[in-house]
Amino acid sequence: MYESKQISSLQNPLIKKIAALQDKSRERKKSGLFVLEGLREIQLAIKGKYNLDTVLFQEDLIAVDTLLEMLDVSVPQPDIIAITKEVYAKLAYRKTTEGLVALAHSKPHALNELDLPSRNPLILIAEAPEKPGNMGALLRTADAAGLDAVIIANPKSDLYNPNIIRSSVGCVFTNNIAIGSTSEIISYLKEKNIHCYCAALTASRNYTEVDFKRASAIVVGTEATGLSQEWLDSSGQNIIIPMAGEIDSLNVSVSAAILIFEAKRQRGFF
Repeated sequence: MYESKQISSLQNPLIKKIAALQDKSRERKKSGLFVLEGLREIQLAIKGKYNLDTVLFQEDLIAVDTLLEMLDVSVPQPDIIAITKEVYAKLAYRKTTEGLVALAHSKPHALNELDLPSRNPLILIAEAPEKPGNMGALLRTADAAGLDAVIIANPKSDLYNPNIIRSSVGCVFTNNIAIGSTSEIISYLKEKNIHCYCAALTASRNYTEVDFKRASAIVVGTEATGLSQEWLDSSGQNIIIPMAGEIDSLNVSVSAAILIFEAKRQRGFF
């Protein structure tokens, strides 16, 4: 049952803690907590079986009955705290998140615990993604295509960076995600007999000419430097997207989307 609690001071220790978690990766890793905001994001976190620690809400933006109905399926039940307009304004990155901010417990995303739901998986691997916006876009594409997993190699930013959560529109919570080093991931792919297609400019075939119907991993690197030599040495086949303009690269999330949906086309997705 909901017990009325309220925070009105910007100096409240919990409010200061949330602000620190938003700003500092170190604090998120130390505490195992992260911040999310918005009705859709919280609903997706619940769907992704994340444990919510605390939910804060601004009463004149969302009714407590609506909030309780949404949280009824959350196990364990989080603390629920009403906050004032001033406190919400301090915490919210966006002004259209229905007056909701939450603390949730992060997941480990260990590679050795990755559960592939398909015997013939299609996986996206992103090496050293630097920009949270690109990472969020990659996760949205993976969600749209219904990929079996997303694996992040040597990440430059922690997965619960608020900008990744925001740009993924909450897909970070519902994608099947693992994190590891490049060498660990290459060993994992070999162990699982998953064919590795690396997006690269050299020794490449047109992406429409390769067979994505078998167990496949599509590997993309950064726009600035591409994939590391370790990936290129382990590639089953490098693939390329032909381009007619003056530049030789696309935004990494755009490239990944083209490759992923060609693989889905081959598999009869549409």
